[in-house]
Amino acid sequence: MTILVLGATGKTGSRLVQTLRAGGSAVRPASRSGEVRFDWSAPDTWGPAVDGVRAVYLLAPQDPAAAEIFVKQAVQAGVSRFVALSGREIDQFPSQYFQGMRAAEQAVRDSGAEWTIIRPNNFSQNFSAPEIWGGPLMSGELALPMDATPEPFIDTQDIADVAAVVLTSDGHHGQVYDLSGPRAISFTSAVATIAAVTGRSTRFVECSPSEYRASLLEVGASEGDAEELNALYAGMRSGLYTVPADGVQRVLGREPIDFETFATRAAEAGAWSA
Repeated sequence: MTILVLGATGKTGSRLVQTLRAGGSAVRPASRSGEVRFDWSAPDTWGPAVDGVRAVYLLAPQDPAAAEIFVKQAVQAGVSRFVALSGREIDQFPSQYFQGMRAAEQAVRDSGAEWTIIRPNNFSQNFSAPEIWGGPLMSGELALPMDATPEPFIDTQDIADVAAVVLTSDGHHGQVYDLSGPRAISFTSAVATIAAVTGRSTRFVECSPSEYRASLLEVGASEGDAEELNALYAGMRSGLYTVPADGVQRVLGREPIDFETFATRAAEAGAWSA
């Protein structure tokens, strides 16, 4: 069974490719710059990507209309199983937000194929990604519109391990798995942990939603993206993610990777080295 992994160079996709290959699965990694070219804005790349594929790890497109078209095309090409990466508590946000993920969820539900949806909260690896929170941490300060409300950040390796099991084994059709880390911690605690394992002087600062919006617009984000991100942080402040989920335990039969382990491993790999 050949498995198509979309977003194969990304945070979850790259780890999923490695995990599947380590388990002996035939994998087709696809992305705009990967082994197989796949571009949501170039439908002519979709057909070659799904040709001969049985299962698909689906990362949602920005354009919600593309999800249904792609899924239908994939089913016609012989795909019989989808695992869609979505977001935890996505249905608790106003419908104008996260439309791509909503459309991907609906497309696989309506596909007639086997489907499973995995819904993680924020990744631990966001703290080590330069384009997300890692860059500000390297400069000494991470400022976000977030208070002391804790969140059980999830390691992307746990997401990859769950996706690998669901893609390659039966018994998960129709399931929606919420995924999180084992323990909720605040951003202040998370940044303090990183400072401790790296020896770097860095701190977390709570900013206002308006200050955060201005900072996003300053680096080129659109008004729509800024509004959506502020909505996400408002949901986080309301406690949407405070209670750990049990999806990792249900699928893998083990506890998720804790934040301290992530931070130690990332520091050893040079994530926050100058």
